Parts: sequence; C-alpha cells; structure tokens
Amino acid sequence: MTSPEAAANALQDHAALWSMGEVPARDVVSAACDALVAGLDSPGLRILAACTRAEADYDVHYLLPPALDELGLTFYPVAGEAGQEAAVRALARRMLAGELEPWELTFRIHQRYGHELPLTERLAELDDEYAILEDTGKAVAQVNAEVTAEARRLAAGARLSAPGSRRCSPAP
Repeated sequence: MTSPEAAANALQDHAALWSMGEVPARDVVSAACDALVAGLDSPGLRILAACTRAEADYDVHYLLPPALDELGLTFYPVAGEAGQEAAVRALARRMLAGELEPWELTFRIHQRYGHELPLTERLAELDDEYAILEDTGKAVAQVNAEVTAEARRLAAGARLSAPGSRRCSPAP
C-alpha cells in the first residue's frame, strides 16, 4: 500500500500536471482515489474522488483547489511560473520512474516551454542535442545520461517534508 506521504506527493504532481494541460482530469480523480486508499482524508478529497470520468472534465477545475487546500497542498493556477515549475518537476519524476523516456521528457519540455523557462533551459538544450545526434548508441546513451542527471536535479525540488506531513516545502 502507498504511504500517505507518497499519495499526497502523487496527488500534488497530478494537480500540477493537470493545471498545465499535461494530464487529463480523470488522472487527478484517480490520484484522489489513491490518496483516500492510502489514508488521506478530507471532505473535498472524498468529493473529488467520487467524480466519474464523465464528470471529471467539468468538475475537477472547481473541486481540486479546495481538496488540495484541505490537505495543505498547493493548487497552481494555469500559466503561472510556479505551476510550470511544479509540472516540470512532476514530469522529471515520471521519467525517473520509467513512465517517460529521456527524449520524451526533453521533447515535451522543449515543446511546451521552449527556452523561456529558466528551470528547463538545460532540458531544452538537450532536446536540441537529440535533434542533431547521429544515430549511434554511444551518443544517445550519453545524452540520456545527461537528461537523467538533470531530471534527478529537478525531481529533488519541492516535495512534502516529513512522513505524515501534508505541507509542501523545498527539499534540502
């Protein structure tokens, strides 16, 4: 079973990714269900988790902010730099978990933010490198390693602080 802290982190990541258009609303509802199963509980979380897939696209936008607030988590408004950075960190964690290939991470980041978001500049540069690579395993492996190192750096950003804590704080 997932720990409450891990479930809160996953819900926070899904919320950030949804706010930036990276995942559908039904994924946020699934994360809310997982959070309930893991032991997190609040009235807003229960209401959010009760949404059907059909309701999610219409209801998540107004159910998510209070549910996160009740848990001491952060709602990132669409298009804000803090939300963009939270979404980037969530994508980096997804890549490290094996849900994205390194090139997919750089492509998605570069496509969405270009070279405009300071936090993602290195990933955008690495996406440019993928574009000019010769198709040799060694060259691709080297860029993959650099992307992985950058993803680790990004993933080490804001997380929940201590087990059982529900407040976001920067990682040491």
